[in-house]
Amino acid sequence: MSSLGRADLATIAADLGKRLAAELDAAVDLRHDLHAEPEVSGAEHRTAARMAAALGEPDAPVVAETGRVIRIGGDGPPVVLRAELDALPVTERTGAPWASRTAAMHACGHDVHMAALAAVGRAARDADAAGGLPAPILALLQPREEGVPSGARDVVASGALAALRPAAVIAVHLQHQLPAGTVAAAPGTVNAATDDFVITVEGTGGHAGYPQLAADPVVALCSAVVAIQQIVSRRADPTHAVVVAVGALEAGRAPNVIPTSATARGTLRVLDEADRPAVHAALRDVVTHTCLASGCRASVTITEGEPALVNDPALAHATFGWLRAAGFEVDTSFRSCGADDFSYYTASAPSLMLFLGTGGPLTLHNPAFLPGDEMVGQAASALLAGYLGALSMLDDRNDT
Repeated sequence: MSSLGRADLATIAADLGKRLAAELDAAVDLRHDLHAEPEVSGAEHRTAARMAAALGEPDAPVVAETGRVIRIGGDGPPVVLRAELDALPVTERTGAPWASRTAAMHACGHDVHMAALAAVGRAARDADAAGGLPAPILALLQPREEGVPSGARDVVASGALAALRPAAVIAVHLQHQLPAGTVAAAPGTVNAATDDFVITVEGTGGHAGYPQLAADPVVALCSAVVAIQQIVSRRADPTHAVVVAVGALEAGRAPNVIPTSATARGTLRVLDEADRPAVHAALRDVVTHTCLASGCRASVTITEGEPALVNDPALAHATFGWLRAAGFEVDTSFRSCGADDFSYYTASAPSLMLFLGTGGPLTLHNPAFLPGDEMVGQAASALLAGYLGALSMLDDRNDT
């Protein structure tokens, strides 16, 4: 990118903003279409095709099986703008005229993210045709953000991004914990590293009326589930965020039979990657010895998931002013133990996740979660601010 002054960037921002505004009505229609026909992780064929067509490149290259990459603009390192394609296996309960017609639902805002990226991409293509796009945009339509294996991990492993030498990677995500009109863009770690675990307890089955002749894996497992909560309060630094959560329990099938085994599935989350090994070790230690006290044997299997999501400080600071210029309140401290596989991109280029507040009482993943159509324009404005932040950061580097 050639060197640009602040006045030049302001002119570019105004031009792109005007072009973006002209795309919002079509983007809202696209949001309704995507929301009505959602597809779950790994099956996002129609969604990817619809998005590629909306961005003016129906034959865009495929990445990570069901994803697409679409370059807008000329040569040089692109600024990557990501949106997620997949929906959740949730039955919608919104009553909207354009509610899901499938067994899935865009209950995490991905329909809004995609529509926003389409609006920015179309505005950028229009600007490029007029000779006014200073750095190319790469629209990354990522599959499997909600599923396993991670779509972002597979995009990175494919080499598709590395070959293009991205200047920055930007994403926006709706966030119910923030008030409407606020964008969080904190530098540093903003989302947790997350791992899944399975606890399997083996005991001795028997008759419920003769518990002394059995080794009850249900009691052992329940004791272990309670005991591992102490990892947070007694085995982790109290100034560090750590979560140990169990979401599923499975045991016998009859009320009068002590089963031979019981299992639990859960998740571990840490904001500081350095805490990961110690939390893993503590989980195995507490589960093993708690179950031994009940005469049972236990095994723990840990499947490592996403790394912590770390926003590039320089990119975050470069974006603050553009967010404020777009009318947002900027939150520089919000962090959570949520997780997003966007974190895999942080090793590829300076990366920035922007959390856009929706306000209201409903959380992400709720079957009634349905942010208003105005969020499409807000998400698009946040993405554009991230692009402008990347441009200003690149311009500062060119000046040095």
